[in-house]
Formats: sequence, C-alpha cells, structure tokens
Amino acid sequence: MASSKVIHAIYTDDDILMNAVKQVRAKNYHISEVFTPFPVHGLDKAIGLSPTRIAICAFMYGLTGLTVAVLMLNYMMIVDWPRDIGGKPSFSFHQNMPAFIPIMFELTVFFAAHLMVITFYMRSKIWPFKKAENPDPRTTDDHFLMEIEVGHNEDIDAMSKFLYDTGAAELSLIHNEEH
Repeated sequence: MASSKVIHAIYTDDDILMNAVKQVRAKNYHISEVFTPFPVHGLDKAIGLSPTRIAICAFMYGLTGLTVAVLMLNYMMIVDWPRDIGGKPSFSFHQNMPAFIPIMFELTVFFAAHLMVITFYMRSKIWPFKKAENPDPRTTDDHFLMEIEVGHNEDIDAMSKFLYDTGAAELSLIHNEEH
C-alpha cells in the first residue's frame, strides 16, 4: 500500500480563495480539487481546468432532435397519413414545412436539454442515491476547501506556512491509503 498526502485548506471568503488559488498555482503546487458552496466566477480558469465540451454535445444532441423531428413529421404527415386540411394539400414536406417549424424547434430543444442533463450527470458521476464526496460538510454552507497534493519531497511545514499566508482559516493534513 502506498500512502498519499493532501492538505485541506479551508477559506471563509471566495475572493480570498481566488487569490490563494492564484498564489498556489504560481508556487507550482498541484491543486487536486476545490469545493465551494456556490459557483465562483473564474475559478475554473484560475485552477487551470480545460474548457468544457458540453456545448459541442448540446449541438450534436440538437441536431439529433431536429433529425428525429424531420423524419417523424415526414413519416406521420406525408407518408403514413397525408391529409387535405382546409384545401391545403400535404403531399410534400417542403410545402408544409412552415407548419412543421414549431414541432422541429421543440424537439430540437427537448433532445438537447434532456440529453445534456443526462450527459452532465454521467460525466460527473452523479447517480441517484450516491453518497456525497465533499470532505468537509461546511463546504455546502459557507466555507471553501482547496485540496492540495503533497509531493514526497515537499516540506509540509513550509507549505502550511505558505497556505496560512494566503488566508487559509485552517489546515488539515489527510493521509489517503491507496491499494
């Protein structure tokens, strides 16, 4: 079994946290995770996370919804049961497309929204009845936690002093056992 160590630095203000993240990254310490009670604007860039690709997924899901809508409308209204309503023949898709636009729009939005939510939950590994993974329950209320990995050659005392200087309210050294 190998043992890895992390330091949990607790902050009480989001502005202090943002400055601390920038200082920690400038010192080349590795921030493994940050837990916040609410979204902090710009934190993802400050930590160095890569941009999300969920917008690409949303576009692809929207195209899927539009394709389903076009195929469904063509089959239902043109192939399966063409009807002459009010003297307007519905024997070709392009003649009736203005009437189909609301349905095509709604299915595009429906597919994009629902499949994005499902993708987000799967990507984030948020399953029903999953136990919360936040290391300190105060991070759901009013505290911010930055988890910094401690390397084998790093001085924990110097690191602790540095973190207190960044504005940390408290620190905890955590030993994680890995198999």
